[in-house]
Amino acid sequence: MAAHRFIPRFRALAILAVVAGAGATIAGIAGLLATAALAAGAIGCGFGAAYLLSPTWRIAVEAGSDALRVTRGKKELFALPWAEVEQVVASPSTSTCFVDGGDPERSLLVPGFGAPASYDITNKATLVASILEAVPSERVTEVETLDRYQSS
Repeated sequence: MAAHRFIPRFRALAILAVVAGAGATIAGIAGLLATAALAAGAIGCGFGAAYLLSPTWRIAVEAGSDALRVTRGKKELFALPWAEVEQVVASPSTSTCFVDGGDPERSLLVPGFGAPASYDITNKATLVASILEAVPSERVTEVETLDRYQSS
């Protein structure tokens, strides 16, 4: 069973914030607009580093034979047995889906086009295919994109 890790979706923006922050800090140390540059530099470096080092990036999703499991490192955050999945709304063409476990704490969004999130998931197409294979077809609604889904 392959693990599909959460990864930063806005990695380039965070790296840019760290680089710009470091540049502003260096300019501040050099005496050019010292106070503003030091403050902006520290804020940019701090926010960028916090985003890139977030514990969120240790979260992984596994689609096993019996359940969808979400873990952070060795700790299981939740397991959703396939029999307890209430509904899956999926867009196979965009490799996105929403798995409704009944409660928000037991649900999962596999983000992408039409279903934005601040994270992405590695190898989404395989994960979505595994979910669609495991959940009975009467509980699956396929749509062009998730943002066009209208619940009944």
